[in-house]
Amino acid sequence: MHYFKYKGNILYAEDIPINVLVEQYGTPLYIYSAKTLRRHLKAYTDSLKALPHIICYAVKANSNAAILRLLGSMGAGADVVSGGELYRALRAGIPAGKIVYAGVGKRDDEIEYALRKRILMFNVESIEELENINHIAGKIKKTAPVALRINPDIDPETHPYISTGLKKNKFGIPIETALEFYKQAKQMKHIRVVGIHKHIGSQITKVNPFVDALERILILVEHLKQEGIHINYLDIGGGLGIRYNDEEPPHPKELAKQIIPLLKKHDLTLVVEPGRSIVGNAGILVTRVLYTKAGFDRKFIIVDAGMNDLMRPSLYNAFHQILPVKKKRGKKVFADVVGPICETGDFLAKGRELPDVRRNDFLAVMSAGAYGFSMSSNYNSRPRPAEVLVDGNMHYLIRERETYRDLVRGEKIPDTLKE
Repeated sequence: MHYFKYKGNILYAEDIPINVLVEQYGTPLYIYSAKTLRRHLKAYTDSLKALPHIICYAVKANSNAAILRLLGSMGAGADVVSGGELYRALRAGIPAGKIVYAGVGKRDDEIEYALRKRILMFNVESIEELENINHIAGKIKKTAPVALRINPDIDPETHPYISTGLKKNKFGIPIETALEFYKQAKQMKHIRVVGIHKHIGSQITKVNPFVDALERILILVEHLKQEGIHINYLDIGGGLGIRYNDEEPPHPKELAKQIIPLLKKHDLTLVVEPGRSIVGNAGILVTRVLYTKAGFDRKFIIVDAGMNDLMRPSLYNAFHQILPVKKKRGKKVFADVVGPICETGDFLAKGRELPDVRRNDFLAVMSAGAYGFSMSSNYNSRPRPAEVLVDGNMHYLIRERETYRDLVRGEKIPDTLKE
């Protein structure tokens, strides 16, 4: 559920008409609902209250400082995959002791930064990474808390680009060799084994893959115990899907209902890393219609937001519902919604039945809160959009729109080219 609804003929963000926000902040514009964010995080905390747990929000989904502060104020931790994300989470006030650091390619400086900040644990992806963390920890006289990321070879039944738990994926350590890896980790002088981690993919719309993966991991936990390796944290990753079109993703309480009985017999703190399911439907991208034109078999609606602002349709052929900010009566048209980028792949929607919009009408691209701004770019030297947070009848600019000057910040022309 989200709080972007029509009141009369106008689309609202909570208690504020979208057109009012557009008049003040311009387009393209990302708008987030604080009420939706709170509701979605609470769905996880309420569902898992029977277990010791930490909700580590996946920062990659949307890393805006205001959103991190809002979620952190409700007790959320953070799942980070870079030194930059760690910096963002700490700056937003999320305690280091609630931060887990994942990702297959951690640089030495990022590892040292995380060690010095005393994060909860590293989710380690390979034996070379484990050896490197041990070396860096020894060099700076620290002990590194680690979980090994296990690849359980479970099909999450999602888009292949966002599947991470199969043998052919680059992520994690094969479950068949995990016991040996843990034994090696236990022998390392500057490593403290504290957890076990798995993450099988994103936009998962069934509970069964989570349960199947967890059952395999819990068998490994028992084998580790027999070897004298005791696990404190079980990190089951994230990946619960949202509704973009006609999907029927499970509510967190449905996931909890399946996994709590499996975990009750174990003395473990559960770590969950939701991202999309918290922020995805909490955000929209509003764009202005620049032009329309007739094509061979369809109409083209040309808008001022493109693949640089929202990559998912071009990257995954992902579906986002598109709604007019002001409802329009009359016939529908068969149309593509395309952006200003000089690429054939620059589109927000293809082959849709849409209202017959005109120049300067506004369209809302729904479910754009996750992997929207966080994947945006300056391709074609286009400044990135502003971001606004709505909370009831109040609204706040949480990121200024970039300017042309922002595009060249940091660039330098050698003196030899100035002559």
